[in-house]
Amino acid sequence: MFTIGDFARHGRVSPRMLRHYDAIGLLRPDRTDPATGYRLYGAAQLARLNRIIALKDLGFTLQQVGAVLDEQVGPEELRGMLRLRRAELAEAAAAATARLARVEARLRSIESEGHMPADDVVIKTVPAVRVAELTGTATSYQPEDIGPVIGPLYERLFPLLEGAGVRPTGPGIARYEDEPGVGGIVVHAGVTVSGPVGAVGDTGVRVVELPAFEAAAIVHRGAMDDVLPAAHTLARWLEANGYRSTGYAREVDLECPPDREQWVTELQEPVAKA
Repeated sequence: MFTIGDFARHGRVSPRMLRHYDAIGLLRPDRTDPATGYRLYGAAQLARLNRIIALKDLGFTLQQVGAVLDEQVGPEELRGMLRLRRAELAEAAAAATARLARVEARLRSIESEGHMPADDVVIKTVPAVRVAELTGTATSYQPEDIGPVIGPLYERLFPLLEGAGVRPTGPGIARYEDEPGVGGIVVHAGVTVSGPVGAVGDTGVRVVELPAFEAAAIVHRGAMDDVLPAAHTLARWLEANGYRSTGYAREVDLECPPDREQWVTELQEPVAKA
């Protein structure tokens, strides 16, 4: 038999935790010394302790852990609980990875301040263009809100165009505008085409004519997760050269190989003289 301290060391837990498990009936001592009141545990109880810790680490409450160990939960229900928890953990891991990527992008933006040459920015007239696009809405212009909207839009767009017999004739063009009266962002995921303006069958895709406009443009090389340094260089250039922005920048895909780090994207921000 083991004292509570020895059992805690073997189980890699604290005596305080074992006392709590005893108090709630989750893991009782094998026996209690009637003379001293000391809790005594058997080596066989390590198996139950291991299961408690494993289930707790999966995110189950102690009440749920007790129900599982005492077989109040059937095998099928347990499998369902584990599948749900696995999905929750995967979602949390993906969110943490995305959050880390955003933090790193902000750090790179801070580190690059003043290092991107200002002559990368040019003023030019962007000609009118016809695009086939799908539209969605995001709650804000933050990358974590835009990404989950625009990615699926593009994933749907190209198969729909192929099924409708519409062939792209130029680069992809993503554009944004404020959602009237709501505070969200309207996201347009498009690609250059030469077809007639209007709906593309019943696909939900529309072909629209985008008018020509005056733009301040800068080329960004790399994944769009790392676009902040280029966007900030563009903003500083506008202020220094007497221009004001009149809308959200378009994102024109110049090169989109499978490796996102090799992407080349032109940011075209509509401007006017301040």
